[in-house]
Amino acid sequence: MNYPVAPVLPWQQELRHVLRRPEQLAEYLELPLALFSAAAAEEFELRLTRHFAGLMAKGDPDDPLLKQVLASPMELAPSPGYSAEPLAESEHFSPVPGLVHKYHGRVLLLPSSQCAINCRYCFRRHFPYREHQLSRSQWQPALDYIRADGSISEVILSGGDPLSLADKQLAWLSETLAELPQLKRLRVHSRLPVVLPQRVDEDLLGWLNDRRFQTSLVLHINHPNELSAELTAACERLRQNGVRLFNQAVLLKGVNNSAATLAQLSEELFAEHIQPYYLHQLDRVRGAAHFRIADTEAKALYRELRSLLPGYMVPLLTQEIPGEAAKTPLI
Repeated sequence: MNYPVAPVLPWQQELRHVLRRPEQLAEYLELPLALFSAAAAEEFELRLTRHFAGLMAKGDPDDPLLKQVLASPMELAPSPGYSAEPLAESEHFSPVPGLVHKYHGRVLLLPSSQCAINCRYCFRRHFPYREHQLSRSQWQPALDYIRADGSISEVILSGGDPLSLADKQLAWLSETLAELPQLKRLRVHSRLPVVLPQRVDEDLLGWLNDRRFQTSLVLHINHPNELSAELTAACERLRQNGVRLFNQAVLLKGVNNSAATLAQLSEELFAEHIQPYYLHQLDRVRGAAHFRIADTEAKALYRELRSLLPGYMVPLLTQEIPGEAAKTPLI
């Protein structure tokens, strides 16, 4: 079975042809099917793009990109202290459907429940997206909520992955938000440019290049191997259109819990004009306990990282605690 490394189809078609079956990925990577758990894949679908699969080393069960998407038997092990909604977003911080308001001055909108890739550690892997999926006519309560709170100056498009939505819908949402006078900034959180670089096309650049907002894109890159030539070309196009680029990573056992790996990631991000922004301690979501390292280890690793890099390249090590006024630094 041959999956090309380079993008060959428009992004919409690639999104329709993501890999979903363990046997597909096992055959392509020349790995035993026994490495994958059918039960874990049934609980949380295995899903990744051909581009992301093409960045993995064949025959290596410890490939750091594979580990992020591998439906592992470890996901089914009992994990006391882990829950379906570790951040209590839908229960306590969603005053109207499609909107999450946790922090002063900014709100999340959830325009799409879909992702191009299912990261096994995702803190929203059990999120009740069906309760938050809105048609264009159903967005009015969220827009009214923002309009009524003059302290809100920034809207963050999150998800799911907002860039899995058609540009026509995203352009409409952006234009509608631009009519709210208190909004200054539009931020998009997306992994699609990383796992499907051809998503950065002229239609996307068209609505992102709205000078009524200060626009930023926060990517999600955990390991240097994710920085492909196609991604760096896409980032250059984004920068040329006035989009500021940041990166957030999650600290993951067996993937990037090494100061040398994280230092290399920051160096390569900065070389591509992507600002290292956050390094998140793993949220305690059910099914992801095998990825978490102890806080003491995370702090020691972070101190080592700070010794290897200039301060402007060091992301902020944080954890998210429900009810706190902001993300909480571990150090």
